[in-house]
Amino acid sequence: MKKTTLIVLLCAMNLCPSIYAAHHIQIPSQTTNLKGQVGEQQAIQESQALAQVADNGHDAVPDKTWANYERYQSANKEVKNPIAVFMGNSITEIWNRNDSAFFNRNHYIGRGISGQVTAQMLARFRSDVINLKPQVVSILAGTNDIAQNCMYMPIEKIAENIFSMAELARANGIKVIICSVLPVYQYPWRPAIKNPAEQIMELNNLLKAYAKKHKITYVDFHSAMKDERNGLPAKYSKDGVHPTKDGFSIMEPIIKKAIDKLLK
Repeated sequence: MKKTTLIVLLCAMNLCPSIYAAHHIQIPSQTTNLKGQVGEQQAIQESQALAQVADNGHDAVPDKTWANYERYQSANKEVKNPIAVFMGNSITEIWNRNDSAFFNRNHYIGRGISGQVTAQMLARFRSDVINLKPQVVSILAGTNDIAQNCMYMPIEKIAENIFSMAELARANGIKVIICSVLPVYQYPWRPAIKNPAEQIMELNNLLKAYAKKHKITYVDFHSAMKDERNGLPAKYSKDGVHPTKDGFSIMEPIIKKAIDKLLK
């Protein structure tokens, strides 16, 4: 199967490579270039996997969705009057798990899902944020898009997904905090990605400019945590991407101050 045929099939089925894991389809890892294009051998393997999904009615694993709507489905039913919901990826998920006391005592709710890109967060934004009726939403997103967890995404399109989340929140009477993407010098699982530190700074500049234009609170974690390479230093992270307890201890007073200010 040619690349063009595979791309059409991917678009038609609204799939990305990360869905293979959700459907328990094993695809050997292959090298991809920075535009998310695959080699001929991988195209054949992926087309076979897509055919398997199609043969199973596009539900190889019951109750598993691309945006992982079901991840917090039960927990959301128990949420009552949250001060803030934190929308994010593994950084937010780990944060909530490793320092649940910070979330609990402040009536914050963590809604991070490991590996997710901004399109997936946007898809579940209603169920995991709007329907919970928080006073504030904090959006920390974009690093996995730059890491190409779900194919290549232009920086401006990553930003637009975050803008859309902000606009959905404001349309529903929820105050918004847009957080800078945390610094990263290199992604351990995507070492081929070139200049992630520069891409992150470019994205953060777009987020900051949008927040200023629309009078939205912008929280700059990046400046508070970066090292001389514009990466996340070892004192705040073991893998250069996910903060440790010491990293989160830097972030917590910054985000709490921003939330408290919005609530005055």
